[in-house]
Amino acid sequence: MERLKRQMNFLIEIDKLKNIFRQSLISDKSRNENDAEHSWHMAMYALILEEYAPKGTDILKVIKMALIHDIVEIYAGDTFLYDEELTKSKEKREKEAAEKIYSLLPDEQCREVKSLWEEFEKKQTKEAIFCSTIDRVQPIILNYLTEGGTWKKHNVKKDMVLKKGYLVFEKADERLKQYLLNIIDESVKLGYLLP
Repeated sequence: MERLKRQMNFLIEIDKLKNIFRQSLISDKSRNENDAEHSWHMAMYALILEEYAPKGTDILKVIKMALIHDIVEIYAGDTFLYDEELTKSKEKREKEAAEKIYSLLPDEQCREVKSLWEEFEKKQTKEAIFCSTIDRVQPIILNYLTEGGTWKKHNVKKDMVLKKGYLVFEKADERLKQYLLNIIDESVKLGYLLP
């Protein structure tokens, strides 16, 4: 019963992810996306775009990573991708948050989930690279759909998107990479993204 109690406490605590709002707008522009929605959408991207993952990628592992990758933001807060100042403290804040939130789980589940999160953060395995890739793809698509929503608000330039999306543009499947480069170029032409 103690095990179940710890699992339920964790599940109740992560409901707070629904209250962590990101900079990205949802596609109808009515409000900002929350972390729970972002994580679910990333998991769907992984499932649907599996054929663009590196050969031999464990897609279930990618889906798990997508679902847990931002849970630390319950305590650490969302760090906007283009906020250089806040990015400086991101690693420390998120490591502390990981210790706090994942320790709610039974020990072996804590180790498993924390290990998945650490693997995602290091971005070295096929799974972590693909998960990180879709973590960059999803906001690019949302910014395009919202006519540059977050990009316009923060005066984001094309080179900033390319620099922050290095995993997409260096290691992604060529078809996915070309699709996104077309979206980015179209965004510049339409005035959604600064040149």
